[in-house]
Amino acid sequence: MTRPADRSSAVRFVMLAVLVDAIGFGIVMPVLPGLVMQLGHVGLSQATRIGGWFGMVYAAVQFLCGPLMGNLGDRFGRRPVLLGALGGFAIDYALMGFAPSLGWLFVGRALAGLFGASYGPAGAAMADLSTPDDRARHFGLIGAAFGIGFVVGPAIGGLLGELGPRAPFYAAAVLGAANFVFGLAVFPETLDPAHRRPFSLRRANPLGALLSLRRVAGVLPIAFVSFWWALATMVYPAVWAFYAIAAFDWSPGMVGLSLALVGGLMAACQMLIVGRVVARVGERGAALIGMAAATIGFVVFGFLHIGWLVFPILCITALQSLVMPSMSAIMSRRVPPNAQGELQGFSGSIAAIAAVIAPMLYNNLLAAFTGPRAHPPFPGAPFLLAAACALLAIATLALLRRAPVQMPSATGA
Repeated sequence: MTRPADRSSAVRFVMLAVLVDAIGFGIVMPVLPGLVMQLGHVGLSQATRIGGWFGMVYAAVQFLCGPLMGNLGDRFGRRPVLLGALGGFAIDYALMGFAPSLGWLFVGRALAGLFGASYGPAGAAMADLSTPDDRARHFGLIGAAFGIGFVVGPAIGGLLGELGPRAPFYAAAVLGAANFVFGLAVFPETLDPAHRRPFSLRRANPLGALLSLRRVAGVLPIAFVSFWWALATMVYPAVWAFYAIAAFDWSPGMVGLSLALVGGLMAACQMLIVGRVVARVGERGAALIGMAAATIGFVVFGFLHIGWLVFPILCITALQSLVMPSMSAIMSRRVPPNAQGELQGFSGSIAAIAAVIAPMLYNNLLAAFTGPRAHPPFPGAPFLLAAACALLAIATLALLRRAPVQMPSATGA
């Protein structure tokens, strides 16, 4: 079992691992278009299409590999899987930094999707380290770490990009390597050997995980909620920059400012508010509050024409930070300790498949409603679709019957 001192350092390391992962992901965002144009000898428009394919490759690999990483964690423990992914990240970013062609970048993004599936083992490790009462708060800390990384990463990447489009990739590689070395020193194994189980290829894929977890009461309805919620919130990374230009004629600086505000508000909400709200209204109640706030924001953005109003609205929609920690805690309560990795990997696959679908829905919808045939243009259309997805998630969660909490003696195999 993990000693209290080890438990505290392990919680901090899991947060740091997610933080560095998010910084590494965000640090390359400002320079990726320039590197694609340089390697592909194409203009910005074509580079944008290629960047979309990069995003789909990344998300598709994460979808396929999430349960694999989770099941490896359930069999061999969280430490070797999480540290292996961090080391792989460092090598992958160095590979992309030296990439001589677009083909190498595609390979690098695929590998990033594989190692990015480590978010599942990180979540499973946090579940191992949590009591039922602090589980939502601990998952909120993971979300806060990701939000801070999402703010810090692009800012650092923009500064390093002045040195050339490859510099941020090298910086991300150094960050990943440093985090790997730090983890070797401070991160203990969090999974009790008594709760491990044999590795099974049948479960180590999205379909196998679905068939395995369907036997656990209440997991699949929560997974259904998670999918529609993930699809709703993917409207932001899919179209926000394009929407802001079409609706408000914003400059890249204003777009960046709005994204930084989103990340900062969500991080603050998850650090300061999640635990308090869950303690008062419970995990389901907290998730419903966050979903309702986000849905209001989606509808307002659908019809908004005044740019400065975006910022106060973002302060309201930051309450959506309540959702994922609460949903993760609800799902985590329903499975035994030896299936936490599988569960978190499956959850990652749900988010990844939503990330694959979202650009096909939202980008095409925005293009259709802002193109030459749109009279008048309606750039808010994708946000109304997102609101519909969120309402479906709300209705399902509100009607969901409470399931019994799984006891440690359950096998889950």
